[in-house]
Amino acid sequence: MLRRSLGVLPLAALGVLPRSAGAQSAPFPNRPVRIVVPFAAGGTADVLARLVGDRLSAKWNQQVIVDNRPGAGGNIGAEQVARAPGDGHTLLLGTIGIHAASSIYSRLPYNPDTDLAPVTVLAEMPNAIIVHPSVPARTLRELIGLARQQPGALTFGSAGSGSSTHMAGELFMQVAGVRMVHAPYRGSAAALNDLVAGSIQVMFENVPTVPPLAQAGSVRVLAVTSAEPVSALPDAPPATQAGLPDYVATAWMTLAAPSSVPAPLLQRLNADTVAVLNEPPIQQRLAQLGAIKRGLSVDESRRFFAEETQKWTRVIQTADIRVN
Repeated sequence: MLRRSLGVLPLAALGVLPRSAGAQSAPFPNRPVRIVVPFAAGGTADVLARLVGDRLSAKWNQQVIVDNRPGAGGNIGAEQVARAPGDGHTLLLGTIGIHAASSIYSRLPYNPDTDLAPVTVLAEMPNAIIVHPSVPARTLRELIGLARQQPGALTFGSAGSGSSTHMAGELFMQVAGVRMVHAPYRGSAAALNDLVAGSIQVMFENVPTVPPLAQAGSVRVLAVTSAEPVSALPDAPPATQAGLPDYVATAWMTLAAPSSVPAPLLQRLNADTVAVLNEPPIQQRLAQLGAIKRGLSVDESRRFFAEETQKWTRVIQTADIRVN
């Protein structure tokens, strides 16, 4: 009896519960693990999933497959994970848009708050507040002053209505008490082209694309939207230190699981993922991507989700952002 009881302990430690009184589930992972990326291959979410997936594969001695399922702002892939069995073998590379900004959609076939559980917040991706060189503002305070003096005279471009770059601009206007015109584009590349051409004046753009443009003199960087400096733009102060102490607007990425995953297995997934994030090569690669490594605990991630959801829901409601 003692030997049998001891034999059950490793399975319980892995969060795997008995299927019946006479049978036990296999330990995790017992087959390939799938990380669903709800966006096209090649983007930051895809790169991050492959970085983390490769290291988890080595740790688990099991294949980790990255499965790109783009569409509907990430909600097609997210719904697939929400409906998957809670055995830890199907995970989601989630984003702020899925977890905290779902209120921009009038109807969703799943509830990200109740159908998905955070494994961890992987990283935050700050934006850079950039302007065309013709804009007579060399600091964030000067941009705010200019926008206050000329309400509606400045136009800011984004990657599209409801995108993180759009919401960063809306939050900026609400916190700074200014009014600019929003110009939504089909992706950041088109918006950047118009900014460089001078057709629009301001953008809240993802950090990785900004340094080459700034070095060429095509744009001027005024600040970053994180609470801390960003190594990729060392001369750009955080907005919190440059005139807007209450302004933080980062896109963030998570690893999430179906909410039916047992708590012990969720903790195991968290511990292994955080260990991977703490590896120096992963941290170096995240810095190259303009990301700030997080690796929060499950409870910390839940609190982070709740705080960010409250903040962005308020922004969405105030700006009346809707995506059909």
